[in-house]
Amino acid sequence: MDFDLTHGSAILARTPTTLHAWLDGLDTAWTSVNEGPDTWSAYDIVGHLLHGEKTDWIPRAQLILAQGDDRRFSPFDRFAQFEASQGRSLAELLRAFTTQREASLATLCSWQLSDSQLALRGEHPAFGEVTLRQLLATWVAHDLGHLAQIARVMAKQYRAAVGPWREYLPILDRG
Repeated sequence: MDFDLTHGSAILARTPTTLHAWLDGLDTAWTSVNEGPDTWSAYDIVGHLLHGEKTDWIPRAQLILAQGDDRRFSPFDRFAQFEASQGRSLAELLRAFTTQREASLATLCSWQLSDSQLALRGEHPAFGEVTLRQLLATWVAHDLGHLAQIARVMAKQYRAAVGPWREYLPILDRG
C-alpha cells in the first residue's frame, strides 16, 4: 500500500486511545515485565513513544519542510525513555503521550501537505536522503510495530501457562 496521509493519520490518532484502553489501570505485573535483558516492557515502550513524539517525527518533518541549507536530522536517542520516564507512572506517560500526539496531529493537519511537499527530502544520519512521505509512513509503521511488541511481551507472560496450545500461538516464540 502506498502511503496516504489520511489513512496514516487515522492510525496515528488511534494509538493513544488504543494504549489507554489496553494498558491504563493494568497491574504492573503486565506493564513492567519484559522479554529479558535488553528488552522493553509496555511501560518502556510508552515512554519511548512519548520521547519520539517530542523529538522525532514533527521536528524532522519541520526540518524537511523548511528546506534550509542543513536538512540533516539530529540522531534519535532510542533509549532516552529510561531516564525521561523515571519517577513517572504509566498513567502519567499515557496522558503525556496523548497530549503530545494530539499536538503533533494538529500541526501535521495544519500543514495541508501537497504531494510535492511529501516528496521533499531531508537527510537521515544513517540512511542518507529520505522523503517526508517516507518519514510519515515510518511514523505509522513505528506505532504499529510497538503495539505489536507490547502484545508479544504481554502474551509471552503466559508462555508456559497455555500448555500444549503454545503450538498454535506463534506470538509466544517470536522475538
